[in-house]
Amino acid sequence: MLPIQTSITPRRRPTANYVLIAINVVIFLLSMRFVQDTYTGKLFLALREWVGPFILSPNTPDLPARMHLWQFITYAFLHAGFWHIAMNMYFLYLFGANVNDKLGNFKYVCFYLAGGVFAGLGHVVFSFSPVMGASGAVAAVTGAYLVLFPKTLIRVMYWLVIFIDAIDVPAFLFILVKMIFLDNIIHDTADGVAYDAHLAGYAFGVVCILLLLVTGLLKGDQMNLVFVFSQWRRRRSYRGTVSDGSSPFKGRAGSRVIKSKEVAKGAVDAATSEKIAGIRAKIADFMGKRNLAEGAYLYLKLIEMDADQVLPRQNQLDVANQLMSMSKWGESAGAYEKFLRQYKSYEYIEQVELMLGILYSRYLNEPAKAMDALKAARERLSDDKQIKMCDEELAKLAGKG
Repeated sequence: MLPIQTSITPRRRPTANYVLIAINVVIFLLSMRFVQDTYTGKLFLALREWVGPFILSPNTPDLPARMHLWQFITYAFLHAGFWHIAMNMYFLYLFGANVNDKLGNFKYVCFYLAGGVFAGLGHVVFSFSPVMGASGAVAAVTGAYLVLFPKTLIRVMYWLVIFIDAIDVPAFLFILVKMIFLDNIIHDTADGVAYDAHLAGYAFGVVCILLLLVTGLLKGDQMNLVFVFSQWRRRRSYRGTVSDGSSPFKGRAGSRVIKSKEVAKGAVDAATSEKIAGIRAKIADFMGKRNLAEGAYLYLKLIEMDADQVLPRQNQLDVANQLMSMSKWGESAGAYEKFLRQYKSYEYIEQVELMLGILYSRYLNEPAKAMDALKAARERLSDDKQIKMCDEELAKLAGKG
C-alpha cells in the first residue's frame, strides 16, 4: 500500500518543505559516488569517505567516544542509497506541505530538526549501530500531520498481483494503524531499518503538536485531534440535548435523498454563474467525503459571490454546524438563518432554532434575535433537557433585560 495523495492542499507555498527536500537531495549527490565492483565489474553507489564523521554512531564499549553532538543533526541529511532518500523525500513531500503551512516556515524547520534529534536519541538508547537518514524527522512530520489533520483522507494505492486500485482512508487510521503499528511495531524485522528512530520520531511529532495546541502556542482549528476530542466530549456531555437521531451537528441518521429548492437570485453574469456552479460542485464533493472544513471555507467564498446562495438541506446544515465549530459565529448564524428560511418543513427545525438562539445569546450579543429563536424553539421542543436548557437561556436573557 502506498499513499499517493491527501484530501487537503496547503493554502500557502510550503517553501521550507521544498528547501529541506532540496538540501537533502544536494547532500545526497555530494556524499555519494559510483564504485566498480571488483568481481562483477558493475557500478554501485557508495558513500564518500568524508561522510563517516557525520553519521550518528552510538558509543560502544570498544569505541566509547565516537558519538558527537553534531551527529544528531547531520545524520538526518545523509542517505545510504537512491531508494533510501527517494522514499524519505516522497513522504516528506506528501505530509510535510500541510504541516509546513500550519506551522509557518521558521517553526516548521525548527520542528523538523528537533524531530530528527529526538529520533536520534530514541535510536541511541536502544541500539549501538550507526544510523543515517531523514526517516526519523519525516516520522515526526507525519505524526504532526496525524494530530493536525486526523479527519482528512489519504488516497492509498494498493495492488494484488496485477490488480491495481486506490481507496480513500482517514488519515488517523492510515498513519496510526498502517505506518506506525503495522510497519514499525508488528513488522519490525527488516535489516538496516532504524525502527526505534521511527517510533521516537512519531512520538515526538504527536506529543509536541498536542502540547503546542493544548497550551495555545499553536493556534487550533476545527481539523486537529484536540478539537475532535473536545467535540466528542461536548457531544457526549450534551447527548440528551442533541441525540443521534436529530443532532444538528450530525444531521438525521440514515440516508435519504434530499431535494433542494430553487432560491431566488440576483442577476449574475454567465462567468459568475459558471464559477458559482463550480464552487457548489466542489462543496458537494467535500461534504460527501466528510471534509467539512474545506466545504465550509468554500461556502464562505460562495456567499461572497452571491449572498443568496443556499445549499441542499443537509449540506447547508452541516456547513452551519461546521462554521459554528470554527468559532465563526456570525457566518454560522447566517447559515442557520438561511436554513430556517429555506427549509421550514425540516422535521427537527426546533433543534436548529435552539442552536441559533444560543449563538445569538452567548456569542453574538444579540438578545432580541436570541429571544425570537429560543421562543420559537420552546414551542416545539419535547425533550425535557432541551426544554430546560432553553428556559435557562431565556431566563438569562430576561435577567439582562
